[in-house]
Amino acid sequence: MSGERLLEIRGLCVDYGQGPDAVHAVTDADLVLHRGEVLGLAGESGSGKSTLVMAATRLLRAPGVITGGEVRFYPADGPAVDLLAADYGALRVLRWSQVSLVLQSAMNALNPVMTIRTQLTDALAAHSARMSRRERQARAVELLEMVGISSDRLSSHPHELSGGMRQRVMIAMALALRPQVVIMDEPTTALDVVTQREILEELTDLRDQFGFAIVFITHDLSLLIEIADSIAVMYAGRLVERAPASALFHAPRHPYTLGLLSSFPPLHGPRSPMTGIPGSPPDLRMLPSGCVFHPRCKFAFDRCAVEAPPLEIVSARSGRLAACWLQAGDAPVPAELAASEPDPTEPAASANGNRPAPERGGLRQPADLSELAPGSEEPAEQGSTA
Repeated sequence: MSGERLLEIRGLCVDYGQGPDAVHAVTDADLVLHRGEVLGLAGESGSGKSTLVMAATRLLRAPGVITGGEVRFYPADGPAVDLLAADYGALRVLRWSQVSLVLQSAMNALNPVMTIRTQLTDALAAHSARMSRRERQARAVELLEMVGISSDRLSSHPHELSGGMRQRVMIAMALALRPQVVIMDEPTTALDVVTQREILEELTDLRDQFGFAIVFITHDLSLLIEIADSIAVMYAGRLVERAPASALFHAPRHPYTLGLLSSFPPLHGPRSPMTGIPGSPPDLRMLPSGCVFHPRCKFAFDRCAVEAPPLEIVSARSGRLAACWLQAGDAPVPAELAASEPDPTEPAASANGNRPAPERGGLRQPADLSELAPGSEEPAEQGSTA
């Protein structure tokens, strides 16, 4: 995605522990987030998604150690900020006001003994000292209503709210100071699919209204197809592919991305066997030689076992990056990894929340459940009484 840079990560490396026994959780990660962009970060559990973002924002807890790289934040006004070199005072100013975070477990993130009003107004008081008490109260009401919750709930405690409402409170708190970047770490994991959809639609509306950028972390690629402009895929602490969301969905270039996409059943069309990805993610203490994905890859050939492929541009048209020797021309490219990319100028290929229902699978549901006839994978004809 072209546009003005907002957050730039270059060569970021993160270990857990030190010395010869250190676990290399993130290796040479490069990412750029543009203004107003929704960047999805996908991968199996343990692939390094949360570690990457927590390290970039200096929220990584011990024994996590940043061993290399740089992270730069480009505010709308003022010079670029080196987040890895910034002192505590500078980071405190940036957090919440410029970069905010929505954690994956709202029940654990919210204080169970404080009301929602207190938690919202405390965040405002800590970062906006010039706001009066009345202004903070008014802003708390505005924030709750912005995410679809009645202001009556300000006096409630977290345990009195549903899971979806707690997650909305976390989103409201993250938007309290109108940040430029909102990081969302598995924000819908514990929610049912209906609540997931409602929250995704609210996020899309809020992004369109306020123009903030989002880093959306999840293991569920079908979710990202719904909301993201571009998607980066991680495996064993490495970025293995990045592309516009529509291009990645319709024409994956890395076998791991293909495996993730093939793990979701389609909602329409004929039934087909689910293949998934064989094996398990590697132990980060004993990574395989060469491409770290080759023991699980059905397309692997000799070079894959001895030499690690670099992450490089494989499509100048879309700016797609992939780390796979198949895309380097060393072996015939399987048909599954050689599909034509959609035309980025076509409305159907646009990477936004209004894209049509994907046929490969995903969260997109019929607009009306009556579209589907019982016992059929195909939408019922209008007026059918099947």
